Amino acid sequence: MHINGRRGRFAVGAVAVAGVAALALSACTTSGSTSTSSAAKGGTVTVAVVNDLTSLNSQTPQGNLDTNGQVGYLDGSYGSGFQYIDNNYKIVHDKSFGTFEKTSDNPLTVKYTLPSNAKWSDGEPVTADDMVLGWAMQSGYYDSATLDPNSGDVTSGTQYFTPAAGTAGIDQTSYPTVSNDNRTITLKYAKPFVDWELFNPLAQPAHIVAKKAGLSSAADLTKLLKSLPKGDPKNPAPADPTLKKAADFVNTGYDITAFPTDKDLLVASGPFVVSSWTPGQSITMVKNKYYWGDNKGNVDKIVFRIIPDANAQVTALQNGEVDIINPQASADTLTALKNTSAKVLTGDQASYDHLDLNFGSQVFSDPKVREAFLKTIPRQQILDSIVTPVNPKAKVLDSQIWLPNQDEYANAIKSNGSDAYGKVDIDGAKKLLNGATPTVRILYNTNNPNRVDEFQAISASAAKAGFKIVNAGSPDWSKLLPGGDYDASLFGWISPGAGTSQIPQLFTTGGGGNYNRYNNMNDVAVQTQTTLDKDELTKLELQIDTATFKDGYGLPLFQLPGVFGVNARVDGVKYMGNQTGPFWNFWEWSVKSSKK
Repeated sequence: MHINGRRGRFAVGAVAVAGVAALALSACTTSGSTSTSSAAKGGTVTVAVVNDLTSLNSQTPQGNLDTNGQVGYLDGSYGSGFQYIDNNYKIVHDKSFGTFEKTSDNPLTVKYTLPSNAKWSDGEPVTADDMVLGWAMQSGYYDSATLDPNSGDVTSGTQYFTPAAGTAGIDQTSYPTVSNDNRTITLKYAKPFVDWELFNPLAQPAHIVAKKAGLSSAADLTKLLKSLPKGDPKNPAPADPTLKKAADFVNTGYDITAFPTDKDLLVASGPFVVSSWTPGQSITMVKNKYYWGDNKGNVDKIVFRIIPDANAQVTALQNGEVDIINPQASADTLTALKNTSAKVLTGDQASYDHLDLNFGSQVFSDPKVREAFLKTIPRQQILDSIVTPVNPKAKVLDSQIWLPNQDEYANAIKSNGSDAYGKVDIDGAKKLLNGATPTVRILYNTNNPNRVDEFQAISASAAKAGFKIVNAGSPDWSKLLPGGDYDASLFGWISPGAGTSQIPQLFTTGGGGNYNRYNNMNDVAVQTQTTLDKDELTKLELQIDTATFKDGYGLPLFQLPGVFGVNARVDGVKYMGNQTGPFWNFWEWSVKSSKK
């Protein structure tokens, strides 16, 4: 899942910032169009986005943001390549990019092959060396770290790469087998892996990572990786300095605050590459001349315009400043869109807003204080003010795992304990506090009107029970989220809509999305990655869902409705409710008139 500008984002399992229990939603489209093989070529499409760029690697906890992931979807560094997820939430293999196939069920064995003409955007070949690095980054194979169960900090040994999706599932693969022509790797799993089909072994270029680590070539990096043993937390070896240097570069070297002067950071494998960025204003991506796949796209240039305000997005669309918008849905936004000539596409999102309590916080170390605070959360009031005007049938979300249109949701809410927080209970909260007046610092995005409304509603209600609420909101909330310097946080997750890798991402110690340091379901969360029986998997997921309400993890608030606005000059845009949003089928876009 991903943290998303309006929300948050989950990473996809195999390059995931990821998802919760297969959020397979059925999107509803009110209008739209499809492209044809005779689509016009060339031109520019400009898309309004809420968040600015913060990193060219969305696979890290701090880079796990929607805009970063959408840029990564276009340049190949996030989840695109061997496969993608369509707007029916089906996994589609892109055989023109490369092939992968399961060659054995026992043990699970998967073979990945690249074509001979595969090249990075700097003209260097894409080879098995790059896939070995991608596997190393996502598997945790070399880690010998022991993590503090409460803070997630390393207490002994070494943690090299820090993928946002965590390593569960991939972590039980052995070192890959590499073909003689250096175009194929084969992964062998010690146990079944539910999301094997979502794993993508390409991310950052090995020749660039090797260079930053002081090595002369991608082959030298592979030679180093092959020579190092599997990490052993029970008997940790000293950190390998070269691998540590490579990992540190991958973990933080792609985080940026201005357009990079180091062009190595821009090298990509996708159909588009970042060509310019003016912070706070726009990101421009142009065609990668070396891209070898079929999904090159019709347009020459894609521009991201950073426009946080939904009304400003509608105005920009109406004025022809942007071609596509995906604003935070509200009654005002929908009304304004319908008064324009734009196509309006609507549907559910694989996304939900939530309040999380920080288990590393002193105030919430007491389970009674957690319970008391959650009893004050006016979830129905929040829903009525934010979502009901858009979707009158919407209800408060009562699961941390499933969304209302998933089959398991109705049964889960009957037994998961969510009814304990069905209504605000100020008297019950006061009784639990027994005269105490705890101070609670709440982190949220101050640039997001919905989060501001949520914070204000929660503050007013919690104060009635005696809580002292401190406004810890910030426009830089996403950068502050991993640090844990707050007691509670308000944000949202948006899922890829397929797979289960979101579960360990959120609910394991060291999970890339476990910002609130909850560790009571570690073992169960890991089991979800190797449980192929659907009924057994559902039981495990229900255990987690129930525990989160019992333990005072926080509260889900509501599922988000979604809306796209598309002007008449652009064809091919189709509704998608996952973290790629309107970009999911960018290769089908075309423009009716050139806009250079």
